[in-house]
Parts: sequence; C-alpha cells; structure tokens
Amino acid sequence: MTKSVLIEKVTEKVEGLTKKQVETIINTIFDGMKDALARGEKIEIRGFGNFRLKQRNGKVARNPKTGEKVEVPPKKVLHFKVGKPFHDLLNKESQHSTGNNL
Repeated sequence: MTKSVLIEKVTEKVEGLTKKQVETIINTIFDGMKDALARGEKIEIRGFGNFRLKQRNGKVARNPKTGEKVEVPPKKVLHFKVGKPFHDLLNKESQHSTGNNL
C-alpha cells in the first residue's frame, strides 16, 4: 500500500474531511514518527507493533565480484516488532489461505 492509497482509503472512511485534510493528518503522523525515531524514542502502536532504532556494529565484508575486503561502518537500522493481535491476525489468515490448520 502506498501513502496515496492510504489517503484514499482514510478519505473514504471518514466523513467530513477532504482528501487534502486527510493528507495533512497522515503527513503529520509520519513526520511525528520520524522525529521521534530520530530522537532515539521507541514508537508503540498497541495492537499493531513497535518501531525502534537498533545500532548495527561495523564489520568487514567482501565484495562478491572482486573478493576484496570492504569496511562496513556501524549504522542505525529501523526494527519493527509486530504486536500480538496483528501477529495472530496475520497467522490466522495465512493458515486459511494455505490450508494449514495447525
């Protein structure tokens, strides 16, 4: 789902708001999430999941083409942990679609 599709879906569900107003609301939410993560804060959305930054250590890797060693510097990566209700919903749907009823 793209941001524009999300805006369309929210506009359809919420009466009294224009597409432009919904876009402003969604952009404000995303900007707030980005700002919080940039400050090192964890974001928790109950029933959906948690977002937080993790520090990945630097390492020595190899260029697959040349075999040459390459220094990979430490960096921050975004980590998402799915919430239990969302996890259960996803697994319930995948069991029905694959025919696995464990």
